[in-house]
Amino acid sequence: MHPNYFSLYQNGILEGRAKEGYRILENCHLCPRGCSVNRLKKERGFCKSGKNPIVASWSSHFGEEPPISGPFGSGTIFFTNCTLSCCFCQNYPISQLGEGNEETVTSLSRMMLSLQEKGCHNINLVTSTHFVPQILRAILLAIPKGLKIPLVYNSSGYESLNTLKLLDGIVDIYMPDFKYGDDKQGEIYSEVPDYFSRTKEAIREMYRQVGNLKLDKKRIAKRGLLIRHLVLPNDLAKSENVLKFIAAETSLDTCLSLMAQYFPANRAPQIPELNRRITRREYQKVLDLASSLGLNNILRQEI
Repeated sequence: MHPNYFSLYQNGILEGRAKEGYRILENCHLCPRGCSVNRLKKERGFCKSGKNPIVASWSSHFGEEPPISGPFGSGTIFFTNCTLSCCFCQNYPISQLGEGNEETVTSLSRMMLSLQEKGCHNINLVTSTHFVPQILRAILLAIPKGLKIPLVYNSSGYESLNTLKLLDGIVDIYMPDFKYGDDKQGEIYSEVPDYFSRTKEAIREMYRQVGNLKLDKKRIAKRGLLIRHLVLPNDLAKSENVLKFIAAETSLDTCLSLMAQYFPANRAPQIPELNRRITRREYQKVLDLASSLGLNNILRQEI
């Protein structure tokens, strides 16, 4: 059985979406920052990215949530640069320092096919918001050569509704972060003024498109929404607001990955309130809150 994107390819909708995406690059507003630069003419906005995709690495990855990694790994493509600038980003050499290589759309399509040939369960597009048009064109090239596994859109959660609508029927699994439950926190720690407001809109749209996470008989994700929330020290993520929104605006069955792996990376060691790992008590408090709200599909970590 082919994923939904195959039918969009057959009826020409996928090609139309790719063309629309490249038009957006002429006055870029792929993310809510709306920098309005012409990336086709080598102008750069906040994400420092131009016409071609930039890839830091691609491989079979076994460190994602179990329904995503499965026994044979997730076919992960890490894109360079980001629409946020999180002071505690663990991947900051890629997201903020620009480590990676510029690729063609053709080479990107080959990566997808190679990962499929390795037996990966999906193609996992990590931090890819600023390269959505290029990804759509790469998928166009890969489908007639045999691409047939689900696509995972692995994002910061800071998304434009127009960009998400380009992906409707193409992305099988949305895996967004939900970093903060307050706009002020996003401004302080990720240099973005409206993170909570925009991410709420984005999560609603993602849920509308794909619904709850659906697994096959081997417990591998095939379609749906998986939300990640990283617990921060001193309740800096305002986790209660995040969890209340998920419970009220999506579903009590929404798959929620509560992550405990925070450590002070990037600029965080110089920020007193972020310069430590979380405690077991802090993590348990968020778990208890999620349970009290009725959220019943929680992926938890040991701490």
